[in-house]
Amino acid sequence: MFRDTKAFSGFSVDDTDRAERFYADTLGLRVSRDDEMGGLLTLHLAGDRPVLVYPKADHVPASYTVLNFPVADVDRAVDELTARGVRMARYEGMRQDEKGIMRGHGPTIAWFTDPAGNVLSVLEQR
Repeated sequence: MFRDTKAFSGFSVDDTDRAERFYADTLGLRVSRDDEMGGLLTLHLAGDRPVLVYPKADHVPASYTVLNFPVADVDRAVDELTARGVRMARYEGMRQDEKGIMRGHGPTIAWFTDPAGNVLSVLEQR
């Protein structure tokens, strides 16, 4: 039924202005905004897979990773994110190094959050 449908994902934020600055300026993504639709944002990712970011007055941050960024070098990506003011998230029970990177338990990965508290990651591209 949906085999050839170009599905897309989305998640909420509490402040689309802050989200737009974070995704465009900090992460360097191409972001478009539709003010006629209440300020909806679209993150334009490689591979022509848009992600909808929508405002929600009673937003609660997602308790799971909503967006993963595969990268060739997680250490380098973490260093660049940290230099841009992004703090890596730390999770109890996860063996993360001083940079916040978990190694040797699945793909090398580090988590961080957007200004609305949604969880994102950079992970080793395989």
